[in-house]
Amino acid sequence: MTVLPSYEEIQSARLITEAEWKRHRLDSLALAPEKLETAGGMPAVLLPYQSQLLATTATNAVTVVEKSRRTGVTWAAGADAVLTSAAEKSAGGMDTLYIGYNLDMAREFIDTCAMWARSFVKAVTVAGVEDFLFESEPDKFIQAFRIRFASGFEIVALASRPRSLRGRQGYVIIDEAAFHDDLDAVLQAALALLIWGGKVLIISTHNGTDNPYNRLILDIRGGRKPYALLRIDFDDALKQGLYERVCLVKGEEWSVEKEAKWRSDIVAFYGEAADEELFCIPSEGGGAWLLAPLIEARSRQGIPVLRLERPESFTYWPAHLREADINDWCERELLPILRTLDSHLGHFLGGDYGRVRDLSVLWPLAISRTTRRITPFVVEMRRIPFDQQKQVLKYICDRLPRFSASKHDATGLGMSIAEYAVQQYGLERTEAVALNIPWYRDNAQPVKTAFEDDAIEIPADSEIHSDLRLVKTKGGVPFIPALKSGEQKNRHGDAAVALMLAYAATRALVALYDYESARTLRESNRGEDTADAADMKLPQEGLY
Repeated sequence: MTVLPSYEEIQSARLITEAEWKRHRLDSLALAPEKLETAGGMPAVLLPYQSQLLATTATNAVTVVEKSRRTGVTWAAGADAVLTSAAEKSAGGMDTLYIGYNLDMAREFIDTCAMWARSFVKAVTVAGVEDFLFESEPDKFIQAFRIRFASGFEIVALASRPRSLRGRQGYVIIDEAAFHDDLDAVLQAALALLIWGGKVLIISTHNGTDNPYNRLILDIRGGRKPYALLRIDFDDALKQGLYERVCLVKGEEWSVEKEAKWRSDIVAFYGEAADEELFCIPSEGGGAWLLAPLIEARSRQGIPVLRLERPESFTYWPAHLREADINDWCERELLPILRTLDSHLGHFLGGDYGRVRDLSVLWPLAISRTTRRITPFVVEMRRIPFDQQKQVLKYICDRLPRFSASKHDATGLGMSIAEYAVQQYGLERTEAVALNIPWYRDNAQPVKTAFEDDAIEIPADSEIHSDLRLVKTKGGVPFIPALKSGEQKNRHGDAAVALMLAYAATRALVALYDYESARTLRESNRGEDTADAADMKLPQEGLY
């Protein structure tokens, strides 16, 4: 089994030393020494993550950016605003309305846009920045800033007022969203602009786990909101050239040693707040991933949990005896259950693997006609040789109706079995997953959302419940608390990862093909004129 990340691993970015960062950057540069440059050898105007922002807003109605402070995301958004509002309507041009949480932010943004306008649209008449009174409500005015373009569109920057968006149309940029007094109202007003072809960009660092902005992030990861999500923490920005750009602006020479020192100073400056301010981990987290009442509410009596265990001496039996023993167990325990499964439903599987102390868990899921994820059974194996774990896995996958996709732990001991699964069932529907913090961040929340929305069904089994209750969260990432010194347990959250992998498999896009044989078709249409149909194979496609 691959254990979920430890609390210390989740917090590790802040704890990286200056020497460790230097060594990491030297290693990464050795692997990829090339720099992002223009044809003339000069650095590109935008860093890769800034370019990704513009590419994402160009193809998504709503984009949310979870970011570190001072990484130049708002600076890149200024470039996006100018390119949008300077364009003609036929090229997708529209007004841009920037909303910061105070007037100083509005002024800084409009100055940035003026800089971009002078750089991008020299051929276009651009008036200077102008202050004006913006009518936020009937007969109520607030100070704002504006740039007008020859395209007929304008950029307007002002402080946060939900009513400011009423009756407007265009591209809305909400900056430092987590710090707005009434973010829910601002979002409600902004999203209304989408009806007539507008778009919305929401940018922020975190401001606690209970903030509406963090709830929005969790809703996106959980699949409740169909928005694009980008995450750029301080180290992501550094790896993509942030400090190199700082040196360029300051006219200084960049070096790995200077970057490591600069990073160390910035992290030290923020201290304990660095997790939230720099590494996108909202503060005040650390509660249970799933509450016991929620787990119990999604449990159903009668879902089998099959536990296969053998003595350690079983490992040294002759291969044919081990195979025969496990085959007998599969025929006796698994086959009667597999024969009862609904042949019309797509079936998926997640596998997490251990060998001596930890369990190996195979967790199938079926998608019902209402898209509910249903657990038909769970298999747990302890002290089972790897060859026999593969034997059980193949027995199940070969007999799951409409077996559609599976995901397997490929870290540590799991690599051998994950590789075997890919060889057996192909890359199109099988993935060997390198479990890490980004994977858990993206894939744990959809499982939690399914529990909250009554969209999943699991066994009413005390040991599986115990595994799920053991998982905690920090910054939206699930982790298993480390065992105390000398503490021994028969299981340590073993089923949780298998469930996450299974649920992730159900979200994979897999095209299924089936056909009805010509012989069956002739027999079913006997007595009718089926001369043409008898020679046909009829494809039946499904997407899961």
